[in-house]
Amino acid sequence: MTACRHCGLDVPADSPVAPAFCCAGCAAAYDTVEGLGLDAYYQRRCLDPAVRPLRPDEDGAPVDYGAHVRDEADGIKALHLMVEGLHCAACVWLIESVLARQPGVVSARVNMTTRRLVLRWRACETDADSLVASVAALGYRLVPFDPAVLDREGERREKELLRAMAVAGFAAGNVMLLSVSVWAGHFQGMGPATRDLLHWISALIALPAIAYAGVPFYRSAITVLRAGHLNMDVPISLAVVLAAGMSLHETATGGPHAYFDSAVTLLFFLLVGRYLDHRARGKARVAGEHLLALAATAATVIEADGRRRIVPPTRLRPGMAVLAAAGERIAVDGRVTAGTSDVDTSLINGETVPAPVAPGTDVFAGTLNLSAPLTVEVGAVGEDTLLAEIVRLVEAAEQGRARHVALADRVARLYAPVVHGLALLTFLGWWLWVGAPWQESLLIAIAVLIVTCPCALALAVPAVQVIASGRLLRRGILVKSGSALERLAGTDTVVFDKTGTLTTGRPELMDDTAIDGDALRLAASMAAASTHPLARALVRAVPGAPVAGGVREEPGRGLAVAGSGGEVRLGSRAWCGIADDDHHSDGPELWLARPDAAPVRFAFADRPRDDAAEVVAALKERELAVALLSGDRGPVVGATARRVGIDDWHAGCAPGDKVVRLQDLAAAGRHVLMVGDGLNDAPALAAATVSLSPSTAADVSQTAADAVFQGDRLEPVLEALGVARRADRLVRQNFLLAFLYNGVTIPLAVAGLVTPLVAAIAMSASSVAVIANALRLGRGRAW
Repeated sequence: MTACRHCGLDVPADSPVAPAFCCAGCAAAYDTVEGLGLDAYYQRRCLDPAVRPLRPDEDGAPVDYGAHVRDEADGIKALHLMVEGLHCAACVWLIESVLARQPGVVSARVNMTTRRLVLRWRACETDADSLVASVAALGYRLVPFDPAVLDREGERREKELLRAMAVAGFAAGNVMLLSVSVWAGHFQGMGPATRDLLHWISALIALPAIAYAGVPFYRSAITVLRAGHLNMDVPISLAVVLAAGMSLHETATGGPHAYFDSAVTLLFFLLVGRYLDHRARGKARVAGEHLLALAATAATVIEADGRRRIVPPTRLRPGMAVLAAAGERIAVDGRVTAGTSDVDTSLINGETVPAPVAPGTDVFAGTLNLSAPLTVEVGAVGEDTLLAEIVRLVEAAEQGRARHVALADRVARLYAPVVHGLALLTFLGWWLWVGAPWQESLLIAIAVLIVTCPCALALAVPAVQVIASGRLLRRGILVKSGSALERLAGTDTVVFDKTGTLTTGRPELMDDTAIDGDALRLAASMAAASTHPLARALVRAVPGAPVAGGVREEPGRGLAVAGSGGEVRLGSRAWCGIADDDHHSDGPELWLARPDAAPVRFAFADRPRDDAAEVVAALKERELAVALLSGDRGPVVGATARRVGIDDWHAGCAPGDKVVRLQDLAAAGRHVLMVGDGLNDAPALAAATVSLSPSTAADVSQTAADAVFQGDRLEPVLEALGVARRADRLVRQNFLLAFLYNGVTIPLAVAGLVTPLVAAIAMSASSVAVIANALRLGRGRAW
């Protein structure tokens, strides 16, 4: 398989521009750089029938794109499509550039994470089929957006890295054992014949492994070199290849020095880091998929004559009447026209207590109808729903965060050219100025490269990350992103969600000692017949309470049971006949109404975690700003904020409001750590500089977060911040050690005073020093 001339990735066999390029985007980018220009490229490659790739309707069943077009304001049409064959960032650039040049196009945005193309145009100037044809002519297939279609290419690359890591690990273990024998024999009189035999066995193991396992680094190095840039993979690839080549030469000529162990071991450790980083990046797409999985796959439409039919949500239109059965997710944004029930609205406001709904109440797609059937008048469907908006917020935030550049690569941009230039000057100086034979000059130059092999520099970040991640894992904190520690170290503001994050996320009965015991036991026995969260809280307050018989549940209202003197009710104010102004409610409540007895109020609260106030105080003590963003009501949020010591709090925040608040903080120069758990927190977790989520969080929030912590306490937030700051200091110390090592050994190597054996020992010593320094992170307090 050949490499793409533009990006260096493998060229698929079915590439429309094979064998030179992996995709049309790279071909266009290459031609543009070469001076051909995008317009000329489009004319030559796309409009010429001799070279134009087949359109989707020419090699398969036609697609009716018009059926998926949505009307927007001012005569604007919108179409959401999935791009098949999207290979790299050049594809995104090409598709957006070509569409932007079409008449009538208002906007065209491609999301690399989800492969989604959002296209908007003026209906009076063009149509969907013409625009789709302009992209299809580039060699891409466009289909209506379907989140169930997975990215097979990402899975293939992950498997490639895993195979390379396995091969390098097998070779490193075996070659290291042989190298120990050679090193021991060097000081104990091992004969040349035995040494050469061990070198040849090492070569037979190491060379195929280096050729196979190093492909991800070689490909990356070739790519950036063609683009006129440098990254860490360039010196790594050069050192590995030259070390392997020099070792083979030494082995073939009977020389005493071979460095197969250094080359293959370096590859193995770097592949471990590359594989883990790739898996973390792959989680970005999953966040959107988890959210989209909350959408209903079918909806029951109620016709005017009362008949019912099941249709896909894409066929729903505003004004239709849709039935939402108990236990189903609501398929649309709309308004309840018939029925009363309880709806799990945690997607919207993060609250675990279901919200009662009745005719006239607005409901949203993705929320769960719990108690009884509802008839909903359709207000918005598909891409116009609040659920789709949350997905778009997550995608946009993830794209922004993906621009983070690793610290090691930033250093390598300066380090790599200096090292390469120095090795070249060493070779030329010894050959042309000193007059040494070119073989000897090359040997000295290779010794310089071996001495300056970026083992210590390459391990400066991974070694600390591995030890830091291991320490955090032992304390119940799983770090999912390779750059999370670096971003955590720069945090100066911590923003908490309320329900399930600062609090336990489970309502508990308040002041149960002040409630009449008989009333409490009666209420608990009635509540035992219900699954409502507040009823469950009542049952927990009275362990062993018997289940009352004959309890009737009215969805959205409460419970009722026949008593000796009349009906006993437990539920909302209206259900129990309590006027709204009799008591002020600042939280969830239930009322018990009995004949000939005063009504009894049961107040509930979502209690803060045991160490919430202590953690907030510790954050403030370390000069970190602390804020609280919640979708709950103002009085409830304010009471929680005062209880834990947070002065900056905001209530009634929808998912988009949280994202806007975080963007405002970022615009003010703040580096924000977001800690949240609800479905509604996913966009904010993705938008923050860095994010944490408890293990009890929704799947989508755990996916969007950079780290997940276990347990019922918030102390892991302090631990993660403290370890990240220590790790940042150790990384910078490791860089200093690496540069000090090079500052001492490079002049000696350039002067020809360092033999390959000494170079190998010095290189290994620098790596050991870096690792030993990183190991300090595993001991002591985080702060």
